Amino acid sequence: MLTPHSDRGERTAPATGPRTTQATAQRIRDVDALRGFALLGILLVNVQVMADPYAGQGPYGSAAERVAVWLVTALVSSKFYLLFAFLFGYSFTLQARSAGREGARFAGRQLRRLLCLWCLGFAHAVLLFPGDILMTYAVLGLVLFAARGVAPRKAVGGAVVLVVSLGVLLLGKGLLALAATAPGGAAVPEAASAVAAYRGDPASVVHANLRQWHDLLAGDMLYAPHILAAFLVGLAAGKRQLLADRDRCRVQARRLVGYGLPVGVAGGVFTAVCRNGPLDARWYDVGDAVGVLTAPALTAAYGGGLLLVLRTGKGRRLGEVLAAAGRLALSNYLTQSLVMALVFTGYGLALHGRLSLVPVIAGCFVLYAAQLALSTWLVRRFRHGPVEWLLHNVTRGRGT
Repeated sequence: MLTPHSDRGERTAPATGPRTTQATAQRIRDVDALRGFALLGILLVNVQVMADPYAGQGPYGSAAERVAVWLVTALVSSKFYLLFAFLFGYSFTLQARSAGREGARFAGRQLRRLLCLWCLGFAHAVLLFPGDILMTYAVLGLVLFAARGVAPRKAVGGAVVLVVSLGVLLLGKGLLALAATAPGGAAVPEAASAVAAYRGDPASVVHANLRQWHDLLAGDMLYAPHILAAFLVGLAAGKRQLLADRDRCRVQARRLVGYGLPVGVAGGVFTAVCRNGPLDARWYDVGDAVGVLTAPALTAAYGGGLLLVLRTGKGRRLGEVLAAAGRLALSNYLTQSLVMALVFTGYGLALHGRLSLVPVIAGCFVLYAAQLALSTWLVRRFRHGPVEWLLHNVTRGRGT
């Protein structure tokens, strides 16, 4: 349900003066703009799962397909879900302050919010997209809630430990695979049964989603430390109110771009070489290890670079458009899955495995542009998007 808005008070702190109100509004717009930007990266990764039987890992006949998949792995995969996770942690601190201002119990609000997210994620995974991230966010959100009192420095230190530990684990696994497997020995997974299921009737689509979701659970648990690390960094940044001080934010953003871009791009390229060639599939886990260790650098560079752009004259208009999509991020995320399900599964056109990834990826940009335009129109007329309205009311314990 869309609800008209007559005010924007909920999105800004009570004013103690014009400068305070402006800084708070700018901080929230920046968070929303970053979230709106992340929607594109999420879409580019998720569409490979929905459209391609091999989820971006299979044999491709054309050079254009190989280049497209290679670039998505190098520049997009594992970067934008980290940006979303960072913003989840940052927004956690904004929600805590909002509850404090309103005299509400933050624990009750947060637990209701996480339960609602988990239920939305479960429905999302079963009906639309088995690679759902909302359930993982909801479960790890409990850990974030438990760690809410941790000092920023300790939160960042814990995040570093989580990332390095996961990277070392994957590297050890990869080196063992290199030692134990003959060159060219890794096989491409069988996809014929999944193709038939996703092209079948709605019942077969749901069954295929459940089967694939079950297969993905182990991976979700393995990479959970990566997401939790981003939560903790977001928590630390929110406690420090990193986006509130424009001058300090600009300095930090330049450092993130200067250091993060070369490290992140180099790591992304190596990951793509291992996962998509020319190295063979034995190198997959080694590439993943490097990706886990270096993806945060490129994520930080993307976020810092966008913040610098948003603070230019021409970037303000871009920021308004991205912020509109970010305000409706949950609705947009689920809408992306709905559109993909209608195009690629038996719910609609059943084009799973029938299209080259090049036009599929091009279509993602068309869908994203449409979401930006629609979001801009909606936020001018309504206070919440449909899913945000539901989450808002559940969080505050109100009847819907």
